[in-house]
Amino acid sequence: MARFIVVVLDGFGVGEMPDVPVVRPQDSGANTAEKLLNHFPLKTLPTLEKLGLLNVVGETKSVMEASSVANWGRAWLAHEGGDTFMGHQEIMGTLPKPPAVMAFQQSIDAIEQALLQRNYQVRRLEKHGLQLLVVNDCVVVGDNLEADLGQVYNLTANFSQISFDQVKEIGGVVRSANVVGRNIAFGGFVDSMQQIFDAIEIKAGPDGKAKYIGVNSPASGTYDNGFQVVHLGYGVDPAVQAPQKLHEAGIHTYLYGKVADIVQNESGTSYMSVVDTDKVFELLHQDLKQHATGFFCANVQETDLSGHLQDPRQYWKILEKSDKGLEQVIALMESDDVLVVMADHGNDPFIGHTRHTREQVPLLVYHHHTQGIELGTRSTLADVGASATTFFDAELPISGSSFLSLIR
Repeated sequence: MARFIVVVLDGFGVGEMPDVPVVRPQDSGANTAEKLLNHFPLKTLPTLEKLGLLNVVGETKSVMEASSVANWGRAWLAHEGGDTFMGHQEIMGTLPKPPAVMAFQQSIDAIEQALLQRNYQVRRLEKHGLQLLVVNDCVVVGDNLEADLGQVYNLTANFSQISFDQVKEIGGVVRSANVVGRNIAFGGFVDSMQQIFDAIEIKAGPDGKAKYIGVNSPASGTYDNGFQVVHLGYGVDPAVQAPQKLHEAGIHTYLYGKVADIVQNESGTSYMSVVDTDKVFELLHQDLKQHATGFFCANVQETDLSGHLQDPRQYWKILEKSDKGLEQVIALMESDDVLVVMADHGNDPFIGHTRHTREQVPLLVYHHHTQGIELGTRSTLADVGASATTFFDAELPISGSSFLSLIR
């Protein structure tokens, strides 16, 4: 048997989607990879260069060059916006339903009532005329300010005052009372709730008026110590995704990092709440040394976090770590193994806002015996999940077309 390995460089897009001028004009001109390469023209990413990154990006100021031996292409986003949760569901072979777009202010009454009915202590915290909820004085519920505004709500908790299991229970109540695409319940050990309150920010709607209120996740300190997270999706069916189809065919699925937090994998192995890039690759390398077959998917979240912070230097530092991690993955690959390196959306650190950018993603495929194949532009990220199931002769997921015949 052999292995199908996917590494997702979260937020590492390669240029705006064709529909951006109409659906997301704020992302016009976005190109995460090209801008980073131009900003650091003398620095190199030798493994990504070998895999064909410059083949995808095209001409830049970088000393790096296109590779004649690379198998490369790009993939479009079939989901609306540009979202890590939706992106990974799509990678696994799903075409997610269009999410409801609704500012937290439109859902606050229903969520508050649901929590009160379950005997939680709830109070409202107001800032500039907008309100969010504080539950049991240790969980803040409001808009997610990093993803597409109005599509995600966050529950930000201080684990010094409440357990993760209790936060998940609160998350279940919140999830039952709203219809946006995703609710995220997470937290970490912080010194006091004031640290979380100090990270509360306001975002404007298209008309320039304050509309969204929530906690700036990176600034809250919850990622720094004991971070744990669960993503509660709306309308996603894991029974038609690649992990379940592979399980039915007797193939084990291993998930690492944020993909483990957001993709259901009850029959597989999931390394959840792993943010550190070196740790993600350490776990992946460890399993590749131990297991001769399986589907392995790892998410490098720190690229995305660097984009949210609009910090190109930190972004490049994480790319360098990832490049070394990928070099070791290739060294551990056997003759029939396949590696796919891709992204889930963009997060251009030069765009001028702190949200994801709606970008096409690279599709870099490595196989020991295949060189110089152009995969073209795939219409959906789901082609990766479809290729993984085809690799193991399993039933296809509900969405996607396999590209495996091009490389094997």
